[in-house]
Amino acid sequence: MFKDIIEIILSSAENSFLQVGVFVGAVLLLFGYIDYKNSGAFVRKIEQSKKLQPVLGALLGLTPGCGGAIFIMPLFVKGKVSFGTIVATLVATMGDAAFVLISTMPFHYILVSVLSFVAAVITGYIVDYFKVGDKLVSNMKKISKEKLEEIHRSVDHMTQNYECKNIDVCKDDLISHIGHDEGDEIDLALHHRAKGHQDHNSLGYKFTHRGFTFYWIVISIGLILGIALLFQVDVNSLFIPGLGTIIGIGGTLFSIILMIMGKKFLQDETHEEAELKAMSLKETLIHSAQETAFVSTWVYVAYLIYEFSVFGLGAGNYGAGEAIMTEVMTSAGLAAVIVGALIGIIPGCGPQVIFVTLFTRGTVPFAALLANAISQDGDALFPLLAMDRKSSLWATIITTIPAIILGVLIYYIEINFNLF
Repeated sequence: MFKDIIEIILSSAENSFLQVGVFVGAVLLLFGYIDYKNSGAFVRKIEQSKKLQPVLGALLGLTPGCGGAIFIMPLFVKGKVSFGTIVATLVATMGDAAFVLISTMPFHYILVSVLSFVAAVITGYIVDYFKVGDKLVSNMKKISKEKLEEIHRSVDHMTQNYECKNIDVCKDDLISHIGHDEGDEIDLALHHRAKGHQDHNSLGYKFTHRGFTFYWIVISIGLILGIALLFQVDVNSLFIPGLGTIIGIGGTLFSIILMIMGKKFLQDETHEEAELKAMSLKETLIHSAQETAFVSTWVYVAYLIYEFSVFGLGAGNYGAGEAIMTEVMTSAGLAAVIVGALIGIIPGCGPQVIFVTLFTRGTVPFAALLANAISQDGDALFPLLAMDRKSSLWATIITTIPAIILGVLIYYIEINFNLF
C-alpha cells in the first residue's frame, strides 16, 4: 500500500509537469510577451469607446490569464467604464485555468471562449440597461483631494522605487499605472493597502528574481520531452536513463518551491505586478515563471486528487476505480453544473485550475466546465474587492446567474445529443 502511494505521488509529479505544466509555461510566456508589447493600449481604447465597452471588456476578459481583466477594475471606480463592462469582463475571464485548457484541449478552449463571450456581452448590456452600476458608484465613499495628498505623502514607496531603478523605465521613480493615477484612492488601495510585490530584501524575492532563469531552462527541456511524449517517444530512454522522471519530478518540485517562495497560493497576480509586467520584459519573465509555477502546482494537486480517488474507489484496482469514477461522473447530472458554478465563486485561480484539470481527466461534464468558466473571475476580482466590496459582491452574484443558466442549457444539449 505504502509503495503504491509513493508511486502515485511521483508519477503524478512527472506526468503533470511533462503533460501539462511545460505547455502551460510556453503558452503563458507567449501571452505574457503579447501583454508586455501592448502595455495597456487596449485598456485605453475601452475608455474611449462608451457604446462598445461591454464588447471590448469581454474581449479583454477572453485573453488567457488575468492581466487584462485586472486593468479594467480601477476604471469602474474612476467612472470611466460601466458596471456592465466589469461584469462582461469577469464573465469572459477564465483566469489561469485557460492555460491548462489551451495546452491540453484547444478545441474545448475555443468552444468555451465563444460561449463565454456571448454570455458576457449579453449580460453586460443587460446590467447597463437596468443601470445596476449607477447606485454602486454613487454609494462609493470619496476622500477629499487634500486628504488623499496627505495620506499619499505618508505611505511607503520603497518597493516601487526599488523596482523602478531595476527596470529603468519608470517615470519619476514610480510605477506607470494603468487604469488609475499615482496618489489617487485606487493607488492607495492597490499599491499600499493591499499585498503587492514582495520586499526586495526578503528570501522569497531573491529566490524568485534570481531563480526564474533556471526555471525557464527546466521548462524548455521539459517542453522538448513533453512534445516527444505526444509522439509516443519513451522519454526515459533518451540520452540519460530516467530523464523524463528526473525533469518531471524536479520540475514539479521546483514549481512548488517557487510558488511558496512567491507566497502565491490562491491569488497569483496582483494589480501592481501586472503593471510591472507591462513595463518590463524582465518582470514579464519573472512573474510569468511564478505564474507557471502556480498553475503547475495546482495541476499537480488535481492529478493527485484524481489518482488517489481512482485508487481508493477501486480499492487498489485502477481499472475498477476508473469505471466507478465514470459512473459517478455520469450520475452527478445537474449537481456537477451547480458545483462548477459555485467553485467559480471562490476568488483566485487555484481551485479553478484544479476543476479544469479534472475536466481534462474526464471527471466532470463539459457543461460543468462551462459553468465554472463563466462564474469564475480568477485574480481579476481582487482589485475590485480591495477598492469596493459591495461592487465585487454584486459582480460575483451577477456572473453566477448566466453560469448556471447556460450550464444547465448545455447540460441538456450534452445529454440529449451526446455532444462535447
